[in-house]
This record gives sequence, structure tokens and C-alpha cells, in this order.
Amino acid sequence: MLSQRPRKRSLTLRGHRTSVSLEDAFWAEFRRLAAEDGRAINELAAEIDEARGTECGLASAIRLYVLAALKQQTPPE
Repeated sequence: MLSQRPRKRSLTLRGHRTSVSLEDAFWAEFRRLAAEDGRAINELAAEIDEARGTECGLASAIRLYVLAALKQQTPPE
């Protein structure tokens, strides 16, 4: 699983089509987090896109969002 290549995924952000390359594990968690919040995946992606600034690509911003969410859910050892 560590050598898995990212796959292109299509999203619609505020009416504009775009794609991001994400590994299956990140995509699955991203979808789960959106569903857990009762939001559409495009809505969550648009929010992340708006907050990311110009220094970070959208795929990286989604990965960081997923990582931060998972860290919040995992109690420290």
C-alpha cells in the first residue's frame, strides 16, 4: 500500500471542473470525513480550496486536511 500511485479524481468547485491526484487511502478518508459532516465532497473540497492560499496545491491541501482530522480523532499515546 505504501507504493500506491495517486489517481486522478474529478471535482466541481463553485461550478468549475477540476481534478486532483490522490491515493485511494486519502480519497476514502476524505469522502468519509465529508459524509460524517453531512456535506457533499465538492462542498468540502471548495472550502479547502478557498482556505489553502497559493503556496499549496489542492491535492496537498486535501491530504493535510485528512491528516489533521485523523490526528484529532486519535488520542495521543
